[in-house]
Amino acid sequence: MRTTKIILSLVVTLGLTITLNTKLGQIPPLGKFLSPFQGFWQNAENEKLDIPESLELEGLKGSVKVHFDDMLIPHIYAENEHDLYMVQGYITAYHRLWQMEFQQLATAGRISEILGESALNFDRTTRRSGMAFGATRSEELMKKEEPETYAHVVAYAEGVNAYIETVSYKDYPIEYKLLDYSPEEWTAYKTFLQLKQMANDLSRGERDLEHTNALKLWGPELFDLLYPERYPDLDPVIPAGTKWEFQPKVPNQPTGTYPLLATRGEISKPDPHYGSNSFVVNGSKTANGKTLLANEPDLGLNLPSIWYVAHLNSPEVNVMGSTLPGSPGVVLGFNDSIAWGFTNAKRDLVDWYAIEFKDASREEYKYDNKWLKTKKVIEEIKIKGGETYYDTIIYTHYGPIAYDQNFTKDKEPVNLAMRWTAHDASKEIVALNRMNKAKNYDDYVEAFSYYTGPPQNMSFASTTGDIAIWINGKFPVKWEGQGKFLLDGSNMSHEWSEYMPREHLYHVKNPKQNFVSSANQHPGDSTYPYYDYDYNFEYYRNRRINDRLRTLNNIEVKDMIMLQNDNFNYIASESLPMMLASIDTSSLSENEQNFYDQLSEWGFFNEADLKEPSMYELWGDLLYSKIWDEFEDKELALYTPSIYNTIHLMVNKPEFEFFDYQATSVTETAEDLMRITFKETIDSLRNWKDENGDYAWYRYKNTNIRHLLRIPAFSKSEVHIGGNNHIVNAASGRAGPSWRFVVELGDDKVQAWGIYPGSQTGNPGNPSYAEFIDRWANQKYEKLLFEKDTETSDRIIFTQTLTPSK
Repeated sequence: MRTTKIILSLVVTLGLTITLNTKLGQIPPLGKFLSPFQGFWQNAENEKLDIPESLELEGLKGSVKVHFDDMLIPHIYAENEHDLYMVQGYITAYHRLWQMEFQQLATAGRISEILGESALNFDRTTRRSGMAFGATRSEELMKKEEPETYAHVVAYAEGVNAYIETVSYKDYPIEYKLLDYSPEEWTAYKTFLQLKQMANDLSRGERDLEHTNALKLWGPELFDLLYPERYPDLDPVIPAGTKWEFQPKVPNQPTGTYPLLATRGEISKPDPHYGSNSFVVNGSKTANGKTLLANEPDLGLNLPSIWYVAHLNSPEVNVMGSTLPGSPGVVLGFNDSIAWGFTNAKRDLVDWYAIEFKDASREEYKYDNKWLKTKKVIEEIKIKGGETYYDTIIYTHYGPIAYDQNFTKDKEPVNLAMRWTAHDASKEIVALNRMNKAKNYDDYVEAFSYYTGPPQNMSFASTTGDIAIWINGKFPVKWEGQGKFLLDGSNMSHEWSEYMPREHLYHVKNPKQNFVSSANQHPGDSTYPYYDYDYNFEYYRNRRINDRLRTLNNIEVKDMIMLQNDNFNYIASESLPMMLASIDTSSLSENEQNFYDQLSEWGFFNEADLKEPSMYELWGDLLYSKIWDEFEDKELALYTPSIYNTIHLMVNKPEFEFFDYQATSVTETAEDLMRITFKETIDSLRNWKDENGDYAWYRYKNTNIRHLLRIPAFSKSEVHIGGNNHIVNAASGRAGPSWRFVVELGDDKVQAWGIYPGSQTGNPGNPSYAEFIDRWANQKYEKLLFEKDTETSDRIIFTQTLTPSK
């Protein structure tokens, strides 16, 4: 019994280590926890499903049938939308209740309530980001302007609560028992809060303060060499040469200068490796003339999984795909007529403003030669086993003072306000609801006219053969360089003035190349008339995808799957030949020659069982570290230049001053560092092997799909998969393809295949827990059941009927 074995090992050690960046947690009350009648033993399940065939549910308006297929995907058939989303909430809570609530508590900055004082800084940081502020504004807007869609969110919450009402302590997911707390009521607000968490993961990344420090430290000339904005041959999302037939908005020109305040700390940021791939080909490039769409959001690899797959059917909608536990509808998927996918549209949507207060009370701040009033919000942070902590957050018209010396390690007074588009009210729920029902290109364009963030490259395909991509979001009109550095909060000209009209956003329909693709790269070429900066564009996956799509013809579903799992290492192909050329082979030892020969014969594919990717990765890491040693031990917050720019400088400026290694008395060039680190790599790899054994790539990389509480027994490490960051198969150590699917659209029917690294259930004691991981790693997609006669399919393993309470 999986759960028994896991928990006994934990109890024997009399300690539970739970990590949320730091070690947290404490042992639950053992009497209740170990009780055979209500404790952890009750979480062991012999069957994949343990639910009644029929159930009365208060609040339903009609009968609902839920058919579970052999993947445990629920196919929900309802007579109206209220019942559809209510039952979606109920069924999702059955499989993922703890995950839904834990993630919502994290987004609300309430983790200290269940994990204790060690989570306090996490909660303080989260509350200062303003996600709750934005969620409240979104809910208020939806109530006022979109009551019909808001009612769907309320119905979903009713379903979650209906499930919660049916469970007692013995039925609680095991995580509640481990942490000794109970589920609380789900509300519509929590759905909006969850959506702001997605905005946090996908649109809060920026480097404004680090840029300001670097500019202050090294000056503009060196700064531009370290962090250039654009390179030639970018292969952007929208094909180069696309004509822009509109008159752009002209941004206000700034007055004054940047406030070059030095900052020592930084607000924690989302993982910069989060990305995604999406590509669509029309019938001209496929073997059977049908359109094909492939999508994979590359996000954190967690258990329970980020996504929960569902099929939703009512007279108004028939849609299938991945859903977010906690939110109604389908986020990424397809219906009878269309398919769509997302990748993150990189854009700098967070700007920081230096605030000048009138006095120490911080009740007034300077803006346009006037003193404006601040708003002080007292945040009450309850701490398990400790005293409640009260944190004062000051709000300006820009947003919260998220960075100040009371919270960071700065010695001098620093007060920085955060302006972020996610603080604004948004209607992404409306956009997704309309997209679930869309029938054609015009419907797709109309649906996403409601979408303002987080910005996404939204790919599209239809049964009529149309393909398209729009880059949707809420983008401020900026002057060149605006928001790249810390801005002056007292200077009105530094503030955002207006937003790009939607018809000016990047988009293309049915391009001549017969495909569209996106992989988080630059959105367009330099002819686009708006400033569109981000510090973290992708430069490799996009080129590999487009290289393949330009050469492939007679494409079939299996070719799309193969491309999603492509392991070609573009970085190695452009750097390793140069690195090897720096080595004087006449003086190599036998061991060094073998190492050199092995890398020379490598074909640049990061396949799981190869050793060469590990060898190259270690050499590259040591080289990168030595090149940018000037960034070590700096008191200021900084970040090292990108891999792409590092290689660019090695090729084009081999005697660049940063190539001089600070630990020696001689002046090194890039070539010198390549030779030095070549020998160091061999020694380091030998040490790694002595400590860890075989250094096959999958072991060295160690793709680790971790439980949200970081409990090893609930996680899976050393997943047998290739790829890495900047590779199409972007499975790195802790991030990667969180949901892969391919859709084939013809005028006769729509078919789809998909897989993700986890399982529908979130219960570690369920026999199906994490069952998809090996299939995900080995490119074994499942055919998704999307048929007119789903009810009679031999893949249906159980049917539940829900009816209104009498």
